[in-house]
Amino acid sequence: MSARREKLTVAEFCKEMNISRSTFYEWRMKGRAPRCRKLPNGEIRINRTDIDAWYDALGEVA
Repeated sequence: MSARREKLTVAEFCKEMNISRSTFYEWRMKGRAPRCRKLPNGEIRINRTDIDAWYDALGEVA
């Protein structure tokens, strides 16, 4: 079993969730994406713990 990365790029998150980049940015604009962190160089990272919390919260709404 391979260890999951603790911080994902947008591309890695999109691949894992099987969504397009445009869908991710649409979710982010609407406040529906997991919590993100913007690095000083402008790139975005998403912590695994934030993804897990976001995903768990989706089950409560459904």
